[in-house]
Amino acid sequence: MSVAGKLAEFFVNTSFQNLQPKVVEHAKIAIANTIASAAAGSQKRSVDIIRMQVAERKGSEESTVWFNSGPKIYVSDAARLNAMMSDAAAMDDSHMKCYAHPGTIAVSVALAAGERAKASGKDVLCAIVEGYEAAGRIGEQISPTFTEQRAMHNCIISVFAGTVAAAKLLRLNVKQMTYAIALSATSMGGLRIATNNITREYHAGLSAMQGINAVLAASYGYEADDNLLEAKAGYFETYGENVDIEAVTHGLGEDWDIVTDMALKLIPGVHGMHALVEAAINAARAGNVDPAEVERITVAGPPHLKGCMRHLHPRDYAGAIHSLPYYMAACIVDKEFSWGHVEMEKVMDPVIGGLQNRVVLQIEPGRSPADYPRGGTVTIRTKRGEEYADTVDWPKGSPWRGIEWSDVDAKYRALLPSSHLPEERIERSLQLLHELDTLRDISQLTAALAG
Repeated sequence: MSVAGKLAEFFVNTSFQNLQPKVVEHAKIAIANTIASAAAGSQKRSVDIIRMQVAERKGSEESTVWFNSGPKIYVSDAARLNAMMSDAAAMDDSHMKCYAHPGTIAVSVALAAGERAKASGKDVLCAIVEGYEAAGRIGEQISPTFTEQRAMHNCIISVFAGTVAAAKLLRLNVKQMTYAIALSATSMGGLRIATNNITREYHAGLSAMQGINAVLAASYGYEADDNLLEAKAGYFETYGENVDIEAVTHGLGEDWDIVTDMALKLIPGVHGMHALVEAAINAARAGNVDPAEVERITVAGPPHLKGCMRHLHPRDYAGAIHSLPYYMAACIVDKEFSWGHVEMEKVMDPVIGGLQNRVVLQIEPGRSPADYPRGGTVTIRTKRGEEYADTVDWPKGSPWRGIEWSDVDAKYRALLPSSHLPEERIERSLQLLHELDTLRDISQLTAALAG
């Protein structure tokens, strides 16, 4: 049986009852986290443009656009817009092994497809868990080759999260889900270079939409070569290198990526900088460092940080959320870093700008993305020769430090006001998220999220 076939057989035959309580809780958390990030991104210009484009099309009124008082829209359009909102803010999830954001796509697609299918909360939670698992297992096998050597964007991974989630909720059989996975493998593209501007969230929208399109095509009888993942010149050979085909399906159900590999962003921006933010704040506070006295800020960490050094003195949102010099300088000036630090007024702060040229990156030998993917050491040297250093190996909200509902609740309440939902609706939606496995119809949640 093909890889897609083995995955489809397992996912079709797995139900909510097969999921451990912690897996269910992490799925709830993934939904809350995605919606919070979407609220922060709901007013972005990129989202407004696609919102206008979608409004020009007339289709079935099936699924809710979050924070929108208008009518429901076609399922793939709703998933596309909601995914874009979450990705636009760069405050969503990160898969710690495959450099992708499958939670954004799994949640956006599952809520949209769940409305169409009149699914229960349990159905949606199971679909999200399975979608996250599919993306993680496939994505891990091509990482980091797909981005470092093939220059592709991680949307080529996250598409599978939406595909499997939608296929589960629309009740595709094994054969149909197999074809949907295969169609998704050949449907997505996305250039890594586009991450540097608002094209980054365009990728997320396409990923959600293409996943649903593949599922709908398969449900109508569209067939594909079921071995498109592992075939010669197929997905794995195109995007990966020395792929372990057997590992993709080995041990299915023994654990779940949504628990072992999902990390939440408890501050905005590229997740690979978050542990360093904590280290920089700790060092700055320990020495009560005066920004005017800083001679050099040395960051020692893994190779992926090279890309974050290119965004010196950022001038827009996309640049700011990828800028290691800005993040380090802001931490030392303010001795904290919060959601508001990606607002342009803060990004253009001249005191923070004055420190950015003093940030130096040192790649530590022997530390690769595989054995040290997200941490490092920040050393602040003053003009008087004093040094203050701190090391943080893993960021808050990562599997190694644990994910707490208190952090998720705080993030939700901090970001949801950007959506312009009234406070009572915010609190109601958060309560529903905590109780999602008791909902008979997922529209109870999406109605609370409508504007």
